[in-house]
Amino acid sequence: MSKNQLAVLSFAGALFLVLYFGFDTRPKAQKKINKERIEKAESTSINSLLLFAKNNLQPEDASEILLAEAKLSEVENDLDSKIEAYKSLSSAWYKIDRYAIAGYYAQLVADQVATAEAWSIAGATYNRGIKLEKEEKVIEFCANRAFQAFENAISLEPTNVTHRVNLAVCYTDRAPKDNPMKGILMLIDLNKKYPDNVPTLSSLGRLGIQTGQFKKAVGRLEKAIQLEPKNIKVNCLLAQAYEGLGLTEKAITFQNICQSLAEAQR
Repeated sequence: MSKNQLAVLSFAGALFLVLYFGFDTRPKAQKKINKERIEKAESTSINSLLLFAKNNLQPEDASEILLAEAKLSEVENDLDSKIEAYKSLSSAWYKIDRYAIAGYYAQLVADQVATAEAWSIAGATYNRGIKLEKEEKVIEFCANRAFQAFENAISLEPTNVTHRVNLAVCYTDRAPKDNPMKGILMLIDLNKKYPDNVPTLSSLGRLGIQTGQFKKAVGRLEKAIQLEPKNIKVNCLLAQAYEGLGLTEKAITFQNICQSLAEAQR
């Protein structure tokens, strides 16, 4: 074997070792790859969103955000304090309806604490942005990150049906162009597997109201109310569903229950 051939074989062997041992194939590494993939696909960045939002801050809104940012800069090496600063920033941006930025800081919390609950909070915050942000690129930013946040929550708590319902609802709020029925089909499948799951029933009821299928909505919501009579959301949705059917007396009854339960929670 010539010296050149030996050199090629040595290089190939070294390259194999680098590739085999140098790349982490564990779930943590995969999550990092997924995160980078999402960021590359986004039509806007968090830096752009922050720059625009800060340039348009009202003076009365700026103080809480600046205070939280100052706290964050002081606690670089204290993880618990950093997490609290992220929470403060998420709350401050949420209060002024900047849901994409609020979701970003909630996501930073979830990155650190790595719990299903934290990922669910991040997903719910981003999902709020899907519904209420105005610009298409910001809505897209929220949608991609909401999907991933709920996927992360599911991976940590695979038996918790609520995370799967939340993901399905996200897909109904932001349906993929190549699969517009994805969220609805996910909810129907969950309803078949877990027929007594109230979040699934209420989500399908809400969709029924939105599409004018009031009779179907009432059927699902009536079942949900039997399972959880004091569920505010279900009572409120039932009022809308009965109103859609023209059953005014029943609509008023459930509207009154809805208001009473809401006032009791304050």
